[in-house]
Amino acid sequence: MTAAEGRRWTLIATILASAMTFIDGTVVNVALPALQAELRATITDVQWVVEAYALFLGALILVGGSMGDQLGRKRIFLFGTVFFTASSVLCGVATSPRVLIAGRALQGIGAAFLVPGSLSIISATFDDAERGRAIGTWSGFSAITTAIGPVIGGWLIEHVSWRAAFFVNVPLAAVVVGLSLKFMDESKDPSRTKTIDWAGAALGVLGLGGIVFGLLEWPPLGPGHPLVVGSLVLGTVCLVLLIVVEQRTSNPMLPLHLFRSRTFTLANVLTLLLYGALGVVFFLLPLDLIQVQHYSATETGAALVPLAVIMFVLSRWAGGLVHRVGARLPLTVGPIVAALGIASFARIGPGNSYWSTIFPAVCLLGFGLAITVAPLTTTVMAAVETAHSGVASGINNAVSRVAGLLAIAIFGVFLVRAFDAQVHARLDRMSLATGPRAQIEEQLPKMAGAELKAVALDSLQRTDVQRAIDQSFASGFRMVVFGSAILALAAAGFGAAIRPGKGTASSRRPVA
Repeated sequence: MTAAEGRRWTLIATILASAMTFIDGTVVNVALPALQAELRATITDVQWVVEAYALFLGALILVGGSMGDQLGRKRIFLFGTVFFTASSVLCGVATSPRVLIAGRALQGIGAAFLVPGSLSIISATFDDAERGRAIGTWSGFSAITTAIGPVIGGWLIEHVSWRAAFFVNVPLAAVVVGLSLKFMDESKDPSRTKTIDWAGAALGVLGLGGIVFGLLEWPPLGPGHPLVVGSLVLGTVCLVLLIVVEQRTSNPMLPLHLFRSRTFTLANVLTLLLYGALGVVFFLLPLDLIQVQHYSATETGAALVPLAVIMFVLSRWAGGLVHRVGARLPLTVGPIVAALGIASFARIGPGNSYWSTIFPAVCLLGFGLAITVAPLTTTVMAAVETAHSGVASGINNAVSRVAGLLAIAIFGVFLVRAFDAQVHARLDRMSLATGPRAQIEEQLPKMAGAELKAVALDSLQRTDVQRAIDQSFASGFRMVVFGSAILALAAAGFGAAIRPGKGTASSRRPVA
């Protein structure tokens, strides 16, 4: 076995490991309606299935990268792979929403160790001449996985079970571990000898977790409930303490001095707003397509394939935009096009064809993201000194994860309020007996996933009630979609604020 072949198998191992997280990141959204029906989950439970994973991944991804540098990238990568897979099995055997949410939280912890290790291992394994092609190969397969993952996952959900979307990680992980043990070399960063910033990690989890918990429990408990108020206060205090601790620690998880770079700060605010908008859309769209528009899981998975294909095809062209035209233009135009795509999802309605509504919206969104993503990454990396590029990339990655976490929680409050107002007004106009009305009320926390089969209604009443629920969810969906489009437009504003000539290698200035 030659050294080149060993490097090739190492690359395959990192691609497969990353694929597990990419597949779960896309398939779980498609699986939400199925698991909601089987586990009798409320909309808050469904939100937590997504949020628990994003919370721990976003809060711990910087710690995972640091641990790999200090303790050994291969060791931490394998630990993350095994931990992620064991958590996937727990998700697959879950018999209640709480067990599934716990499994998803553990998956997020595993992914926080696995994800940063993939690229750092590639960088340590390949020399300068080969590194670019290796990373390009990794990125290409990531795009392909993102494209086909929802389709394969949708087919599994439709023909096997939503649980299969989690169990598919087991054979993938077995291959990753086998290849890694045989071909992957251990590597460390000798300069990283300081202790891990566990205080920062704990404050990050508590801060984000407190705010997300308070926002998710706001609709069912009310804004004045002690648990809601206490969670929001705790989260806010912990995030303030995080800033204080990170300013004083010698080895911060979140080096705040990087934000002295105006370009770096603007690029990360843009990331927060744009990826927050995307997180909301990708969370709600499968629920609307499956539960309201009556798409199958496979059709729902396939609906977003054009987005990944467009990004894959245009990625090389987009990667050179900063060099040709600077950062400001693509980081302004891209989010605007993405906002138009997001707003176009509001046109989805019963009886409308995929090609006249969803397909144009997906293509617009894909084109907008293609213009934005590569220039955004280039801008973030070039906004700081080369010595800080790894940390800068990690911060931007964490921001993109946290963005969806917060946006889903915040917009979830508006969605539930809009749904409740609409559906109760529609039900009040119907002549429903007290008993059936009470049974319907018990199902409303599931929103479009409400089950009416056991409710004592005649066929005409059941049809009218189901229509009222679907129309109320669709109305809330449109409101949230427009709100997400506004977020994307705000991101364009921050892109326009990036100064010409900034965010390129030639404009770097020391920030430490």
